[in-house]
This record gives sequence, structure tokens and C-alpha cells, in this order.
Amino acid sequence: MIKKVLSLLLVIIVIVTTIALPVDTKAQTIKEFEAEVEKYTKELEEKKNKIAKNEEEVASIKAKISNIESQIKQAEQDIVTLQAEIDQCNKDIEKKTEESKKILEYYQISNGNNIYLEYAFGATDITDMIYRMSIVEQLTEYNEQVMQQLEDLIKKNEQQQKDLEAKKVELNNLRKDLESQKERINADTASLREGASTIEDQIKSAKTQIQYLKDLGCGENETPEACTYRKNQSSGGSASIPSTNGFYRPIEYGYITQGYSGYGGHLGVDLGSSNKSIEIYPIANGLVTAKYYDNAGALVIKIRHNVGGSYIYSTYAHMRAWYVNIGQYVTENTVLGLMGMTGNATGPHLHLEITTCDWKSSGGGCTWAQYQRRSINPANYIALPSRWSNR
Repeated sequence: MIKKVLSLLLVIIVIVTTIALPVDTKAQTIKEFEAEVEKYTKELEEKKNKIAKNEEEVASIKAKISNIESQIKQAEQDIVTLQAEIDQCNKDIEKKTEESKKILEYYQISNGNNIYLEYAFGATDITDMIYRMSIVEQLTEYNEQVMQQLEDLIKKNEQQQKDLEAKKVELNNLRKDLESQKERINADTASLREGASTIEDQIKSAKTQIQYLKDLGCGENETPEACTYRKNQSSGGSASIPSTNGFYRPIEYGYITQGYSGYGGHLGVDLGSSNKSIEIYPIANGLVTAKYYDNAGALVIKIRHNVGGSYIYSTYAHMRAWYVNIGQYVTENTVLGLMGMTGNATGPHLHLEITTCDWKSSGGGCTWAQYQRRSINPANYIALPSRWSNR
């Protein structure tokens, strides 16, 4: 009879242990995490090289823009100089015109009076008269030549002005084009830097997972589930993830947008931030047990934490991106994803829940109704003032 009872208990233990074994195929091994680190490191290096190339290109564009601005400034100065020359030429033409009028007074016959003869009669002799006549003619021709030269110079200067104005327009268009290129490259660089920062976080997270799994004694090609299962089997089912050593706020800085009311009301707290896509972290180290889109389309992640030998579950909802997989061990410094407004949400925020069981996770141990009754105010574990600026 005792043997039958022991056999029955053994069967029950095996069945329960088997049921508790996660079956998600996306869990990663140490080797896969190491491959991920290598991949992300390569991507990071490529982004850094592209950033350096962009910075060189922007520096070159800035030099070109500076040169163009110098040319525009010189063109403006040249236009002012040409206008001054044109103004002076017009004054000289007016002066020469007046001189020519006076000379012509001696070179024409008006109202029957021969003013030219009057001037000529002023000569002392015939030689002097011929000389005077020659002077009048030469002065008139000279003035005409000078005025023609001045008019030609005005036309030339006016054409140069037009050319310079056209050059200014061309240079300004070129400058605008270069400014546009600079803005585009700077935007690309900013995006690359943001991407590089995300990749650095992923590398850091992957390295953390590698060390975490090594500390657990997992083999290179062993998944966390298989590792935990093996350890559970070898220890009679007593092995577990390491106990959490503290709780942290899930975002670096933010504020409460809706508080906890419990069963029949708001099962968690809603947290907002001035950064509408701020990174989301676990409230403590633990194991990712579920990630999915709920019926309203909200992106959800669930984590199981060992607190003094007992499990609690934290839920993170409305995220717009996630960076972790089911079966992955995470620490309080692992980036889970980004804040968003997926599902039933009026704006970007994080909905955080804590319960002592979970209806969605494998081995969570309760139904949806039980889950609601066993919810806990997150403020019982995490300090949540109205606003904060650190975790």
C-alpha cells in the first residue's frame, strides 16, 4: 500500500514538474546570446563608422557654406562699389554735359547773332582765331568721347550688377541646398546615435543574460527552461530563479497619471513621462513568462519575481516596442522595451500591475477572476511619489 502511494506521488511530481516546464521556443541559450552580442557589436561598429562619415560630410558642408557666405558678402560689397561708380559716372556725365553746353555757346549761331564770330573776333589775329576755333571743336569732341566712355562704363557696371545679383541668387540657392543636406545628415546621425544607444543597451542586456545563465550553471547550448528544468530535477524540484534583491521604478523619470483602486477597478497604476517613448525596465530581476497583444491590441510583458521564496508577477502594458523574449532572465537594468499607447489608451503611458499569481503565464497558478482578487498595489513594493527623476 505504501509503495503504491509513493509511486502515485512520484507520478504526480513528474507530471507537475513537466507542466511547469516552459515550452516557448524563443528562449535563447548562452551561445545564442553570444552570437547576438557579436551581431550587435558589428551593427554598432557600422553605425559608429556611418556617424563618423556623416560628421566628416557635415564638416565639409559647413566649410562650403562658409565659403558661399563669404562669396555672397563679397558680391554684396562689389554691388555697393559698382553702384557708387555708377553714381559718380552719372555726376561726371552731368558735369561734362554742362561743360559741353557752355562750349557750344561759342560754337553755334543763335538769333542771328554769331556768338562763334563774337568769340572769334576776340582773337588778336587770324592765327589766334583759327586756334580758338580748333580749341572749341576739340573740347566738344573730347567731352563727347568722355561722356560716351562714361555711358559705356555705366552699362558695364549695370551688367556686372545684374550678374552679381544673379550670382547671389545662385549662391543663396546653393546654400539652402547645402543647409538642407546638412539637416538631413544631422537627422540621420541623430537617428544613428539613438539606434547605437539602443544597440548598446541590447549588448549590455545580452551580456547580462550570458552572465546570469552562467551563474545559474546553464550549459552553452542549454535554454533557460531546460536549465531550470534540469536543476529542478536534480534538486527534487526545489531550484528556482535567484531571489530579487530590491525593487525599482520601471521608468527613469515620470509621474502617476492614474492610481490603484484594486479589484473591480483599476488593477494597477498608470505612469507617464515627458519622454513619450521612454525606456521601460523591470521593477526587479526575474524571468519573462509571457509577452503578447491583448484583445484591445495592447503590447504586454509579464515577469515572474522570486521574493523570499514566493512568486509575484509584474505586468507592463501599452508598450510600443519590446526587446526581450519569453524565458529570458532579466535584471532591473534590462531594457524591456519602450513606452507607447498600443491598445485601449488615450496617450502614451505604462500600465503596471503586480499580483501573487498570473492567469496568462505558464505555471501562473490562477484564473482571471483569481488574478484580479490577488492584485497588489505596486506602491507596496515601489516608492511612487507624484513625480520622480530617478529609479
